[in-house]
Amino acid sequence: MQNHVLDYLNEIVKKKPDKVAFSDGTDALTFAQVYDQSRQIGFFLHSKGIYKEPVVVFMRKHPSTITAFFGVITGGDFYVPIDSEMPAARIDLILKNVNARMIICDETTRETAATFDYTGEIVTYGEICSGAKADGAEISQEERDSILQEIHDKAIDTDPIYIVFTSGSTGVPKGVAACHRSVLDYVEQLSETLEFDGDTVFGNQTPLYFDACLKELYPTLKFGATTYLIPHELFMFPVKLVEFLNQYQINTLCWVVSALTMISAFGTFKTVKPQYLRCIAFGSEVFPIKQFKRWKEAVPEASFTNLYGPTEGTGMCCFYKVNRDFELDEVIPIGQPFKNTEILLLDDQDKPAADGEPGEICIRGTSVTLGYYNNPEKTAECFVQNPLNKAYPEIIYRTGDIGRRNERGELIFVSRKDYQIKHMGHRIELGEIEVNVNLLEEVKISGCIYDDAKGKIVLYYVGDLEEAELMNRLKTRLPRYMMPNRIIRLEQMPFTANGKIDRVTLKKNITK
Repeated sequence: MQNHVLDYLNEIVKKKPDKVAFSDGTDALTFAQVYDQSRQIGFFLHSKGIYKEPVVVFMRKHPSTITAFFGVITGGDFYVPIDSEMPAARIDLILKNVNARMIICDETTRETAATFDYTGEIVTYGEICSGAKADGAEISQEERDSILQEIHDKAIDTDPIYIVFTSGSTGVPKGVAACHRSVLDYVEQLSETLEFDGDTVFGNQTPLYFDACLKELYPTLKFGATTYLIPHELFMFPVKLVEFLNQYQINTLCWVVSALTMISAFGTFKTVKPQYLRCIAFGSEVFPIKQFKRWKEAVPEASFTNLYGPTEGTGMCCFYKVNRDFELDEVIPIGQPFKNTEILLLDDQDKPAADGEPGEICIRGTSVTLGYYNNPEKTAECFVQNPLNKAYPEIIYRTGDIGRRNERGELIFVSRKDYQIKHMGHRIELGEIEVNVNLLEEVKISGCIYDDAKGKIVLYYVGDLEEAELMNRLKTRLPRYMMPNRIIRLEQMPFTANGKIDRVTLKKNITK
């Protein structure tokens, strides 16, 4: 049984050394280059005495960034990805939390890194790989290989491999630490479900500092596939984006829903359609059926799979292969958990929710991560003893998501706990309002928030309807108590860096 994520790389480099592993369309690295450069980084960290520690990777989105991740793991450490677009205040909080002794940057980020409130060592990827910063130059290659092998052999599957920071409710980011076992099980189950193989060509959408990129990074190593890092700016130009997919014969997408709907909602398929797609996996948000049908019509031969899971559940822990038609007012299920994972639906009394009744989605099994790094208080709030088991220690993760099982026994995502409001004496799911708005042909995308100060439901949307006409249309779809109190039309919906609707920004706008 494998217990180390880089076992994939160690095996595939023997079979496909010269195949391109990672590319952004301009620069590319083969498996042999990824292997060699990651080992240079691993030995460099060893020479600095950095072992079983966090190492910050502060680099632009580039194939070498991924290799830096693998290099940190090769050295027996765990990587902390930080993006150059992050606000300085957030970066400062992350650096204080992890207290890393080293930052690996590149030539484009080095100047910014020098401005951090940071006393550790800052080195560039190029300096490490060229040997300009290397210690122990007198050590033979054979001795280096022996040292790295010893580090590899000492690793166990509960050792951490990365820390990914998520937003905290208090404004302080939380660092989710994940281990080899969680990622290995995830990669194995995801690969089986989505039928990845050596001919898979991934089109990466998410930034590399999000756990969502796991879906491409490690399966690429497992099968000797290829991942293209799609330039961020292309997501502002849907036609050019699809042309990029076609140019590089990308056949597999694992994207957030908003990235997919951005293509379908703006009439892109009338100009160009993806020619090679065979697998489309989506998640993070509910896929409006109207937009889903447009994708099905555009690429009828592709398989579609809904994925669900939080960062604390190693990215994704549930899947549903879409195998039937859905009505416009239906929601695509999130289905069933991967192997070695169980989903518990708990009611307000921490008892199993009755059939068909909503409950909080709680995760049990190897997909549950190690907790929040250097944050025992927050860890204790969300990573808790299974209330259904009083006999022995068993940690589950409370997602804060509400789900229920439909008449088919399939798990349905209902909403976030914090999307559920009490308004006019009624308990309302804001997501239900969004679903009904998105059904309207003239609406491209919508986001609903609650103004706590004024007790008002505020709806934002992008589309061709006037606010008054939209309100009239909704009167035929929603009960009076669910009707938005205020409707605001936008030219463009704000999105977070990973492609989700930026509800924090929407909430801030209501005060303006």
